[in-house]
Amino acid sequence: MPAPDPTAPGPAGLTPLPDDWQRALAIVAHPDDLEYGAAAAVAEWTDAGREVTYLLVTHGEAGIDGVVPEECAVVREAEQRASAAAVGVQNVEFLGHPDGVIEAGLPLRRDLAAAVRRHRPELLITLNHHDTWGGVHWNSPDHRVVGRAVLDAAGDAGNRWIFPELLKEYGLAPWNGVRRVAVAGSPHPTHAVEVGPGIERAIASLAEHRSYIEGLNGGAQDPLAYARGFIEQMLQMAGERHRGLPAVTFEVFPR
Repeated sequence: MPAPDPTAPGPAGLTPLPDDWQRALAIVAHPDDLEYGAAAAVAEWTDAGREVTYLLVTHGEAGIDGVVPEECAVVREAEQRASAAAVGVQNVEFLGHPDGVIEAGLPLRRDLAAAVRRHRPELLITLNHHDTWGGVHWNSPDHRVVGRAVLDAAGDAGNRWIFPELLKEYGLAPWNGVRRVAVAGSPHPTHAVEVGPGIERAIASLAEHRSYIEGLNGGAQDPLAYARGFIEQMLQMAGERHRGLPAVTFEVFPR
């Protein structure tokens, strides 16, 4: 994920994300996707007693150039579990779709609808599904495909006539309780979550992706220093859009 684009336009003001929920399911393509910002909000939520589950569509096995996919998948899963634990998330699941070439279509929609029915969240969280990050940095195909599929899954999970086999074969009853989908990293944010105590935990969470960060920087930069620089810059920029306070921004789609 590229650094925030300081030239990207921002909204005049953001609305606080409603807190009328108890369970959230965060669905993203890769290990580390949630750690580039959203984890600061997750830390605040788990501290408040809310339940957050992570669902990774891939193991991120194509994410480190110098590590073969079979080995990389094992490393990245372990780092993701440690990263989630740093912000109070104990339940981390992986779907095992192929990294870098996630296919849009019915199999992915079915997997995500099944996960929503299984976990019965009121809030869905995902990562930017738009073509860019708000400037000229092109978004990855995996992010675009998964983000759009999560938006679809909110409706798919609640319709008994879409993927009826989920009930017949797996006993997963329709769940129409998703109130909104919150998209992190969107260039078109509408809402914000103010963060404070969660900031240090979010930095520690990103730093747990040591192998990935060292792969990005050729081992030349300390993962903790890298994580602190990125997270603090991102939260500061968001704060300039939202009352001058550190915040995580989301584009929210109500249902």
